[in-house]
Amino acid sequence: MNIRSLTRGDGVVIGAAVLLFIASFLDLYSIDGVPDSADLPSLWASGPVVLSVVLAGIIGAALVVVARGLPQVPKIAGLDLGQFGVALTVFAAWSALGNIFDPAGGADNFEGSTSDGPSAGLGLILALVATLLLAAAALATPLVPALKGALLPAPRPATPQPYGAQPPGGYGYPGAQQPGGYGQPQPGQPGPGQPGQPYGGQPQPQQAQAPQPPAGDFSPFWFAVPVPRPLFAEDGSPTPIAELAPGTWYLAVEQRGAALVAQTQDGRRGVLQDTSGIQRG
Repeated sequence: MNIRSLTRGDGVVIGAAVLLFIASFLDLYSIDGVPDSADLPSLWASGPVVLSVVLAGIIGAALVVVARGLPQVPKIAGLDLGQFGVALTVFAAWSALGNIFDPAGGADNFEGSTSDGPSAGLGLILALVATLLLAAAALATPLVPALKGALLPAPRPATPQPYGAQPPGGYGYPGAQQPGGYGQPQPGQPGPGQPGQPYGGQPQPQQAQAPQPPAGDFSPFWFAVPVPRPLFAEDGSPTPIAELAPGTWYLAVEQRGAALVAQTQDGRRGVLQDTSGIQRG
């Protein structure tokens, strides 16, 4: 799972799930006339609240976040993992709203109370707020551009290396080459495959540089995507072979119209059809 593929909306989902978990340890209901020191039950004391509000909301949030970080999203009953998680968050919010009107599950009195019945406690109120926020973020993330942005910004790239070279920082990061290492030619010295000078001889004049390719020719470059985007097979198959995640550098090796042929970290090549907003290295 690549955490750099998470969006700002996923961050809101995670925060709402944490709030819901904290609310589950607070009072389920409150009663007028009962001292504050009274030992009132928490949300965990009510089976319907735990199953339909607490667990449904937390499990739904986990499915939404996990589905965002997986390259291939599995399906449950015809729905992908993310859609199933969104449905659970909506169900949790609806259940929390119903429990607000009947926090004690039909109980009309409480020993030592002079009021008509219990009202929603702090835990149940916070659970309603958390589940409403959870469902709203899960539904709005694919629709609101501000929520679709990457949760963790991509690192700023250094100078990209030529196609086929191994970056010093590991594949997927366009680090600059370090001159002067063992086996590397110093500036002004001939490199591998170039005519050198004989042993003990005089230095030969430098060869004229090869002509540069026309400006219109394609040169491989490193790039990062702003949001997760599918990578399709080069044969035109509609099924994605991988998903490019924000925060990782990929190598563009060829251009086909408005699309790019990209190479992933494991060496797979495919066509990136949506190149809008990409960050070049």
